[in-house]
Amino acid sequence: MILSIESSCDDSSIAITEIDSKKLIFHKKISQELQHAKYGGVVPELASRLHATALPNILQECSSYFDSLKAIAVTNQPGLGVTLLEGISMAKTLSVMLDIPLIGVHHLKGHIYSLFIGQEATLPLLVLLISGGHTMVVRVQSYDDMTILATSMDDSVGESFDKCAKMMGLGYPGGPIIEQLAKSGDENRFDLPVPLRNSPLIAFSLSGLKNAVRLAVQSCGGADGMSHQDKCDLAASFQKAIKLHLLQKSKKIFKQESIKNFALVGGASANLYIRDAYEKLCLEFGKNMLVAPLEYCSDNAAMIGRYAIDLYHKNEFIDPNEIDIISTRKLQAQMQL
Repeated sequence: MILSIESSCDDSSIAITEIDSKKLIFHKKISQELQHAKYGGVVPELASRLHATALPNILQECSSYFDSLKAIAVTNQPGLGVTLLEGISMAKTLSVMLDIPLIGVHHLKGHIYSLFIGQEATLPLLVLLISGGHTMVVRVQSYDDMTILATSMDDSVGESFDKCAKMMGLGYPGGPIIEQLAKSGDENRFDLPVPLRNSPLIAFSLSGLKNAVRLAVQSCGGADGMSHQDKCDLAASFQKAIKLHLLQKSKKIFKQESIKNFALVGGASANLYIRDAYEKLCLEFGKNMLVAPLEYCSDNAAMIGRYAIDLYHKNEFIDPNEIDIISTRKLQAQMQL
């Protein structure tokens, strides 16, 4: 079995995965949403302190599996440096204490493998990864051959949901709140711009849309002056603009790529409105759509453990003294996973 640890942001999670069957044996996640909600977003130092308490508590629950472990896996890139270090410190200690190999896992590759928890991987495939920190389309040929085809020039989808929710005084995390309000809203009331609609660029950009939401909030008298229906209508209009932007750029990629399997992953992929739109798009282009179970869309150790199995079979281990953190900026500069 492999013990995996995830602490890239504000979710403390540990999982145990059986190597041969890929079966998830143990999984627990402790969310910090309530602690960060008062600040309207994640506070890195607070998240780090909470990890320092939560991770050891979870570890105690799976200590009975220690004798069966063949490796320790941990997210080491990308993410918040101070929170990644909490998981890495625990992983290094366990690796040395149990005298078993250490595996460093790329967080975004983990999200892609959230599709395959408990089963074999379906490859090749195209993936739209939409999360709190990332928006990108990735061509996945194999576990170690992943190429970014398009990425965000500024804000991510998840970040935009959170920031726009904050503008409307809705709280944190914003994605689920906006999705729920949008169900009772008129998505055509606010004429919000679809980013890069007339641009040939195959890329994503959400900063302009975010600013348009800010102006719409002001036109309604600010967050305090908005009625409940105003918020529902703006949430629906914003969500519609996000959908149209993602679909427009995805269509361009679908026309260029012959791969038949397409997947939605990442925290924002739990949005059922967006899922439904992509189901229709896949039908239009004759693609087979894959989605992760809703419980594994957000950050979790189960996806880290599933990807680690492929690394384990290839003996891709890291010296505990040399494991490092690679920044998101460097990752984007490389334009390759």
